[in-house]
Amino acid sequence: MAVAMVTAAVRQTPTIDEPVYVGTAAVYMKERSLRYNPEHPPLGKLVVAAGVAVADPHLDPGFRGNQGELGRHLLYESGNDPGRLMLWARLPVIALTLLFGLVVFAFARELTGDAGASVALALYSLSPDVIAHGSLATLDVPAAGFVLTSVWLLWRARLRPRLHLPLAGAALGAALATKMSTLPVVPVLLALAAVPVWCASRGTPGRRLLRALAGASVVGLVAVAVVWAACLVVDPRLRWDPQQVPVVHGLRGLAVELLPFPEPYRDGVRIQFALENRPWEGFLFGRLYTGSLWYYLPAALLVKTPLGALALWTAGAVVVVAVRRLRPAAPHLTVAPAVLLAAAMYGSRDFGTRYALFLPMFLAVAAGSVLVLRWRWVAVVTAVLVAFVAAGSLRAYPYYLPYSNEAFGGPAKTRLRLHDSNVDWGQDLGRLADRLRERYRGERIWLVYKGSGVPSYYGIRAADPLRVPPGRVRGVLAVSDSAAAKATGRLAELIDSSRPVDDVGHSITLYRR
Repeated sequence: MAVAMVTAAVRQTPTIDEPVYVGTAAVYMKERSLRYNPEHPPLGKLVVAAGVAVADPHLDPGFRGNQGELGRHLLYESGNDPGRLMLWARLPVIALTLLFGLVVFAFARELTGDAGASVALALYSLSPDVIAHGSLATLDVPAAGFVLTSVWLLWRARLRPRLHLPLAGAALGAALATKMSTLPVVPVLLALAAVPVWCASRGTPGRRLLRALAGASVVGLVAVAVVWAACLVVDPRLRWDPQQVPVVHGLRGLAVELLPFPEPYRDGVRIQFALENRPWEGFLFGRLYTGSLWYYLPAALLVKTPLGALALWTAGAVVVVAVRRLRPAAPHLTVAPAVLLAAAMYGSRDFGTRYALFLPMFLAVAAGSVLVLRWRWVAVVTAVLVAFVAAGSLRAYPYYLPYSNEAFGGPAKTRLRLHDSNVDWGQDLGRLADRLRERYRGERIWLVYKGSGVPSYYGIRAADPLRVPPGRVRGVLAVSDSAAAKATGRLAELIDSSRPVDDVGHSITLYRR
């Protein structure tokens, strides 16, 4: 897993979201300001900042562009080496992803022993989605991993609540301070925090209830403290100039006001609600649509999860609920991810399975539980399924972002069914430059690129085919697959009248005209 992630970190050019986070991390360090990227809390970007600090990039003081312009300016216009800077920004997330693998192993080992823990760790380490996003300077893997860590510590609190409840609160706070999409899981984790205290208490029901509520309060208070600490680390004075923050009315507005977090955090939640109200475009199984589909995430997960993992996830979830000695862990392994999945399905942005990265983590732990069944064939079938997952994951190397399983044609066919971070997030601009130099030197290049990279920096001299009449577009036409998925009008006409001749990273298609 480490090899796969480091390889991706070295070879992939910046994805769409990464420059924003890297630029914001640099501002955190250099200017101690929260003004950029307020729609996400600061902790995940502070993790990225640990690597950015080693790279020590130059940042023009007083830069006042928007967050997208900030990232582009830092990477390509300030004299920095974008490859070196992005590698260092990604390395802390890679390290954190590997540490979350140890949490998966430890959690599964406590439930099922060494064999089950090995199965869980194998499924986690071989997960194409976790590898793909764990190698990027983004927030999805850290947020999901912190939630898993909090749930694991709540499970351990059955034996030592005084030690593990504060630690669980710290992990929950880290999740909340990384992505606001983790907020829906808070009531579930507070309920799970009350259970071990109730079970460990003696006395009247009223006294036990008070102690259980006190235990849940400890988790909640520590989580709130971590969120405040993450904001204060960036700016101890919490200077905040709320510009263009939308007004949120009704129950949502009341809920935001009641959040016990700093004003920048609450304004970030307001921005997220405003983003949810936009008419985003989605793409699923060849259909381009506006809005969201409630079944988008389950369908995307069906495409992008290894078949062996799907089988073991399902079997593990059933075993956890059905086997008596594992049943106490069922709420920990099923309720939290179910609530997060429901919240993600309710969201309006059908952009990718990165919104459900908690599933490969939680369900890997559950999958290890199948080995508690003492049927003779279970171990053999489990080993075969894990080997099948391993074969598919190794076959996808090093193209994990556009992975899809064998039933849907593998990574080369993902673009026909999904778009955006499922297949093409702008990560292959550098590979495109190499391919053009190797095979198409001297030819006229036309480019429709969807991403945050700057083509000219990588030596790509290309014209925009949408700025001239279609009849003048002759030569090699390179189109990002996310752009092709949503192509209408002139771009659709150009693609339909061209012949595909090459593929770069399963995310950019080259056409001959």
